[in-house]
Amino acid sequence: MTPSVLGPPGRGFRHGWVFAAIWLFYLGENLTALLGARPGLWRDIGLAALGLFVVAFLVLTAAIRVATRIQPARRAGPRIWIGLLILLGLAALQVPAAGHHTLVCGVYIAAAAVMGLPLRQGIPVAIGLAVAVELAIRLVPGWNAGGQGYALAVVFAGAATGGIRLAFDRQIRLIHARQEIADLAVTGERARIAAELHDILGHSLTVVAVKAELAQRLLDVDLERARHELSDLESLARDALADVRATALNVRGISLPGEIAAAKAALAAADVRADLPGAADEVPTRNRELFAWTIREAVTNIVRHSRARHATVLLRPDSVEIIDDGRGADADPESDSGSGQGLAGLRRRADQVGARLTAGSRPGEQGFRVRMEAPS
Repeated sequence: MTPSVLGPPGRGFRHGWVFAAIWLFYLGENLTALLGARPGLWRDIGLAALGLFVVAFLVLTAAIRVATRIQPARRAGPRIWIGLLILLGLAALQVPAAGHHTLVCGVYIAAAAVMGLPLRQGIPVAIGLAVAVELAIRLVPGWNAGGQGYALAVVFAGAATGGIRLAFDRQIRLIHARQEIADLAVTGERARIAAELHDILGHSLTVVAVKAELAQRLLDVDLERARHELSDLESLARDALADVRATALNVRGISLPGEIAAAKAALAAADVRADLPGAADEVPTRNRELFAWTIREAVTNIVRHSRARHATVLLRPDSVEIIDDGRGADADPESDSGSGQGLAGLRRRADQVGARLTAGSRPGEQGFRVRMEAPS
């Protein structure tokens, strides 16, 4: 018999008590001895104690599994100790009628102690039980002949259960670690979505409010200009709504306002003075992703290769241009893949939508220039 009578404590084994109950068939030796004993009070007490031992053991193993799932490093010490003492008392009540056959109960008690208690307590308990069983075999008259091997069984039960417990503890800690990682991933995703929504809506809603106020004032002054402002307002609102929907559906590649903000942070970290656009509202939705990729790749090359001291991003509805005063073509930006695309990948993106990419040294000036012109 091995200490796996306790059954797996993991989340996926909801009926571990069944697995624990299977191993109780070894107590059939006690039952046979009690049924064969002389009828009387001690026989009846022994049978009742054996039945209660089975119930108490199953209850104790269930408590151990619950404690292990919650926190494998911290066992429910007081309850486990009470359970072990109850098991020990019920085993002792079987001794008058069952004799040395009762010693098999020590295997179950040792297994429960090693699995349920901290190892610094469980191991001494198992060793103490083995010593007590061996002394009982040697000192109690008539037990020496039939009691051989029980002490060794207790030792094996404690050792095997200790190994199983360590494996279960590692498994539970791994489950907890995976859950923590999943929770962190959810938190990070929420933060990402919140940041993207801030990038999308922060400036756009401000402009919407300003244009709405302006259009309201122009209604009685310049009706044609008011219509123009309302048309811009509608276009801006639709663009912002499209970006929000794409973000919510997690199909939005990158954000143009987000890339402008990221470029500002990256260039500042590289000690590069930057002139960046304050808004991207004039850029149509169809051009925003392509321009965002252009800014990302160009700024990546500036930071990594150009050794520039100043950079400028010029953003228009139909084009974006990034200029620096670095080493020019010597920086070899084509060798950098940036986000996994590089300028070669950027050309493929431009070709797919019919845009035009120009990249090279600045004529007559030091530095490098990347220009993306959207299709007309």
